[in-house]
Amino acid sequence: MKKNMGTADRVIRTVIAVGIVILFFVGQISGTAAIILGILVVLLLVTGLTGVCPAYMPFNFSTKKDA
Repeated sequence: MKKNMGTADRVIRTVIAVGIVILFFVGQISGTAAIILGILVVLLLVTGLTGVCPAYMPFNFSTKKDA
């Protein structure tokens, strides 16, 4: 797959995911919210680390600068 996420987009997603994980471990998030946000964390980390966002593909959208 062709990467469609720029560096800023990837960093923002990763920072948000880490922030949610921290909130979980300090006890601020629990129950159903923890499950839903846990799924979101996985999605954010996978897209942030791979540089590919499947939601961007149908719209031919990219935040990556052409090299």
